[in-house]
This record gives sequence, C-alpha cells and structure tokens, in this order.
Amino acid sequence: MPTSTRTRKSTRSTSAGSAAAKPRRGGSTRTSTIGNAAGITNYTTALKWLYDHVDHERLRLVKYDGKTFNLSRMKRLLSLVGNPHEQLNAVQVVGTKGKGSTCAMLASMMKHCGYTVGLYSSPHLIDLRERITINGEMISYADTADIFRQIAKVEKAFGANPPTFFEIMTCAALMYFAEQAVDIAVLETGLGGRLDCVTVVDPLVVGVTQISLDHMNFLGDSLPEIAREKAGAFKPDTPAVSVEQDAEVASVLGDVAQDVGASLQFNGNDIDFSYRFEANRELGPHTRVCLTTEKSRFEHLPVPLRGEHQALNCGLALAILDKLKPHGYQFAEEQVIEGLAATELPGRMEQVHSQPRVLIDGAHNAASIQALIRALGAHIQYDSLVLVFGCGQDKDINGMLKQIALGADKVIFTRAKSNPRAVEPDDLMSRFANLSGKMAQKADKLDDALRLAARAVSREDLIMVTGSFYLAGEARKFFIDAANRKRR
Repeated sequence: MPTSTRTRKSTRSTSAGSAAAKPRRGGSTRTSTIGNAAGITNYTTALKWLYDHVDHERLRLVKYDGKTFNLSRMKRLLSLVGNPHEQLNAVQVVGTKGKGSTCAMLASMMKHCGYTVGLYSSPHLIDLRERITINGEMISYADTADIFRQIAKVEKAFGANPPTFFEIMTCAALMYFAEQAVDIAVLETGLGGRLDCVTVVDPLVVGVTQISLDHMNFLGDSLPEIAREKAGAFKPDTPAVSVEQDAEVASVLGDVAQDVGASLQFNGNDIDFSYRFEANRELGPHTRVCLTTEKSRFEHLPVPLRGEHQALNCGLALAILDKLKPHGYQFAEEQVIEGLAATELPGRMEQVHSQPRVLIDGAHNAASIQALIRALGAHIQYDSLVLVFGCGQDKDINGMLKQIALGADKVIFTRAKSNPRAVEPDDLMSRFANLSGKMAQKADKLDDALRLAARAVSREDLIMVTGSFYLAGEARKFFIDAANRKRR
C-alpha cells in the first residue's frame, strides 16, 4: 500500500458562525475583500471573500483564451502556497458527461479498499464544501476559512489580476488534501482540459468520460474541437483511459495522445469491457459490468447508479483502478464490490420527495438528457412524466429541447435563481413551441414550477427536475427545507 511520511492534521470543526454568504450580484456596492486576509475570521467571512473573485461559472459572457483561463496564474498561486500538488498522488478525470459519477465510484471503491481518498468535484448542489471531501466527509468550516485565509495572504502578489473563484477552490482542495496526507486525490476537471486549472497537476492516470456537445461558446462548435480541448489534459508518459467514443472523437484523442507521448486505451476496444442490463429481486433493474486486463479481472459487478450510461462510467472507474496498480495500489475484488455498492452521488436520478414522486438530475446537455430519459424508462415505472426544466445560455438548448420533446409528457419551464446565465422561461417556451406541439407551461420561480407540476400529476406519475445542477440543487434544498419545517 502506498505510504506517506507526512503528518495528517486533525480536522477541526466549528460552527459556520452565521448564514452562508451569497454570491455577489452585478452592480453590488459592497467593498471588495480581495487581498484582505485579516477580514477572514470565520466561514461566513471566508465565503464573502471568495465570492468577490471572478466566477466564470456564473458570468454570462466569458472569453475563452489564455488570458482568461491562465495556467501560469494557477501555477504561481500554487507556488506561493508551497506547491501542495507536488505532494499528492492524483487521478484526473476529463470529459463532457459522467465525470462526477466516475469520480464518485472511483473514490468509493478506493475508500473501501483502505485508502484515504480526497475527492474534488464541481459544481456543488447546496453547500460549497461538497466540492472538497475526504472519504465522503466535507471539509470543515474551520479548515475552509483557514485555507482561504492562507490564500488571501499571498494573492496581493497578483495585483490587478487575482486568482479566480475556481482557481482558489482548486488550490484550496490541493492544500487540504496535502495537509491531510491523503493516499490519492481524485480530481474532476471543471471546463475543458487544456486550460483548466486542474491540469497543472501531474496525475498518475487521466480518465476520459464520454465527450459530447457542451460549453460550445468556450470549447468549440464541433465534437473534434471539444475533444481536442479535453485532450489537453494528457501528459507525456502518463496513461490515459477512455470510454468508447464517437469515431471522430476517438481519432482526435488518439492524435493528441501520440503528439504528447501519452498512452491511450479505450474500454471495449483496447481493454476487454462489456455490460448487460438485467433485473432481479435483490437489486431490481440494474446493469452489470465486466472488465479484464492483464492485471485485473472484474466480473459481473453491479453498477450502483441507474442508467446504461453509468455502466460506461463504472467501467472507466475500474480501468483507472487497473492503471493505479503499478504504482503500488492494491484492490481486493470483494472490497471493490462493497465500495461500488456504497457509492453516494446526490443529484443524479435522486428521489427527493415521495408523494408525488419527485426526482432531480443534473443532466445539462442533450446527450445527458437523452441518457436520463432512457434510464427513467428502464429503471422506474410511471404513467406519465412531467419535466421541470431550466438550463444555461451556454448549452445546446435546441438539442436538449428536442430530447425533452421525445421523452416528456408535459414540460414546465423555469429558471434557477442562483444562475445568472439561466435562459428565461419565455425563451424556452418559444423555442419549444417551434420544435414540438407538446403541452408546456412556464413559471418564473422553481417553487411555482413545482406547485404546477404537483397539480398536474396523479399517484403513478413522475416529476423530474433537470437541465442544470443549479436547478437540481435548488430543488433538493426546497424539499430538504420543506421536510425540516414539517418536523418542527
């Protein structure tokens, strides 16, 4: 088992102090806290400081170039805090859809095999600290404030070009994982790969999930363009493994791997991989996967997450496990199966209410919506499907609406109040009317949309909230808050 001589810090825990700070809106007159380390006294003030920084996840218009997304700035930030990434063994996962699922399954399997696993993911659904976890436990309020304070102390060195929100979060995760001396850090790439700040890490393995059209205003209008950006994470002499891809995507990934000197293998082609759908009394409808290499033999493992697409993500996680074995990691099949079964991933076909049945899912591109609707049909019995939908402006909106028209019986358009880039419900209604003659309504707020949906369903019907993680997160919080009020 890989070992480390670094001392693991004790995790502190304190109260958040007060209500969490909200992201700053445009036009705010609040004094900037950038560079003011002394102003970070608790978790609440730490969030105020963080949200004073540029957050590309929330901006309506962002120029995708080497100035806006700058790896040299990220490298400098890490250097100023002691290069924590150089103390870590890491896995990096890139792709369009399935990154979070792959990372969650990988982290759970490794945890149950006895390793201390740091997981960095994005976005979060409710709590910012969801992005930084060790063995499933979120970073504490106190550790978050302390690490942000350390970063604030050095950011004055950047002058008028301070680190961004995502760079700070990535730096904080790497610092925390190094301080806690994790055995492995599983890192989900944010946007693209070539210019994403996670790419400054030198991983043991790079995993590639399915690549499809998404973030086209950043990454390009075609699959080959997007694939080239994702492949920018490849490193010389570093193995990369990928799910099966479209021919044009596979060709680009292969070309980039060859150019940089990375070995690249595809599940189902270079790696013996298969899956099948079945149903039994114990697990109900589910998918099982098999993956065989010279070093590993995983046979008929049940996939813990629903949907055919999750079989591909599970296979990728298993292939990454296989690539870690030459680095001293060991995985007993029984523990792998236990870890896989224990995978927890909120916001992916998660039921948040029972009467009526309400599920949430963060599907945010056309391919993900298609996979979601197929998974619903395979795993859940229902009479009719009411879809509550809202999405961002940087998405393939028409592509998503076409998939919705094929699968939903009724649609209610809304928007996430926390996403400045959300498309207005009126615009979604207009586009949908041009694509489909199906019934649709709109609501300016999610809670109004949920009430409309509740009035439109019977006992055997299903409500699905999807289109973005922002919307899924707001729906999750809505039902958690409602349940808490009911208990009082």
